[in-house]
Amino acid sequence: MSLAARLRAYLFAGILVTAPISITFYLAWLFIGSIDTFVLRFLPPTYNPETYLRVWIPGLGLLIVVILLMIIGMFAAGFVGRMLGRAGESLVARMPVIRSVYAATKQIFEAVLANKQQAGAYREVVLVEFPRKGVWTVGFVTGAVDPEIARNIPQDVVSVFVPTTPNPTGGYLMFFPRTDVVRLDITVEEGIKMIVSTGIVTPSERRLSLARHKDEAAD
Repeated sequence: MSLAARLRAYLFAGILVTAPISITFYLAWLFIGSIDTFVLRFLPPTYNPETYLRVWIPGLGLLIVVILLMIIGMFAAGFVGRMLGRAGESLVARMPVIRSVYAATKQIFEAVLANKQQAGAYREVVLVEFPRKGVWTVGFVTGAVDPEIARNIPQDVVSVFVPTTPNPTGGYLMFFPRTDVVRLDITVEEGIKMIVSTGIVTPSERRLSLARHKDEAAD
């Protein structure tokens, strides 16, 4: 490889290494700064810590928002909070346009939060033949099979949750013979991303991209 080609490869490798992390930190900095500016303008000077310190504290506004959200969550978990929440949802449901936006937004957040909770509950990602022989789908091994179920099935089975696409919070709990389950060498998070993206985001593509970047950096 010539000197010019080697320098060009080094340049591209440096861009691949620094660009994603730089853009991520830049966007995070803009997000934190916008939250700080928006929140702190509503605080009276007597309650604003920056008034006493006379210096900008990055993330102070974001911290205030997080604390407020926790307080709201604690209130919403109570009896009065649940009643007010149901009354608010009932009111929004009567608004023609707003109810559609609210329902879609709520469904997205519930799906995202549920996915994070589910990722910790699943054990591994598997392939199973469903809904018929010769057709394969991705599933997640859940907990141990209940003894009462195992007693009534002559084969050694494993409990598998087969999610729907693109919302993996819904699906089917099925019991497959252990010999019919093909285990995949991917993480649960990668499996969920593949389900949500309807197969657009696959672990093999990500690993191939990382390997390609490493090879380019080594050259």
